[in-house]
Amino acid sequence: MTTNGWVSTRTRIRRHAERAKYDRATVEAILDEALICHVGFVVEGQPYVIPTIHARVEDRVYMHGSSVSRMLRTLAEGVPACLTATVLDGLVLARSSFSHSMNYRSVVVLGTAREVTDPDEKLAALEAIVEHVVPGRWADARWPNEVEMRSTGVLRMPLDEASAKIRTGPPKDRVEDLGLGVWAGVIPLSLVPGDPIADPNLPGDIDVPAYVRAYRVGGVGGSFD
Repeated sequence: MTTNGWVSTRTRIRRHAERAKYDRATVEAILDEALICHVGFVVEGQPYVIPTIHARVEDRVYMHGSSVSRMLRTLAEGVPACLTATVLDGLVLARSSFSHSMNYRSVVVLGTAREVTDPDEKLAALEAIVEHVVPGRWADARWPNEVEMRSTGVLRMPLDEASAKIRTGPPKDRVEDLGLGVWAGVIPLSLVPGDPIADPNLPGDIDVPAYVRAYRVGGVGGSFD
């Protein structure tokens, strides 16, 4: 795939085109940092948008869920889908209410998802999803057994059509509003983990793993120093 090979008339951004990013590195970075995505599809004329956990592996995105869920069953049939992911970076407070905005990084992926049936790829996809959220966790936790694998569906969606949209910087007030005596600026936002809370059923001799103690959000999913 070429750097801009996934740009199409459907993914080309027209509203605030100056915020568009089509390079592969930007699209992948946003997908890697976002901890959740939303998947849109239509069933018998009714649109649905479902939040789910994802993971990007090279030029594809994996999603998982119950094998009997509406999303998994519908998308496995080859229904066109739209996957979106957003990272919110700040609240932009302008002098006028009309000019308020948000700083964000978002991605839209269009395509058709396919069910993953190969056992090795399915297990690797589940590992990627767990590691996307908490790196280091897969090796620590029990892996899915046969019953759990059968009850879990995994979908693969190619990154064939995608685009990113990013807003950064201060408010963009109209010139005539700059003299108003109203505070304007940005409230930065970030997802910050709190102190780990142990399961009440956890024996007292089990220490908090290093990857949990040092967890932070950013980069490739969550990561740790």
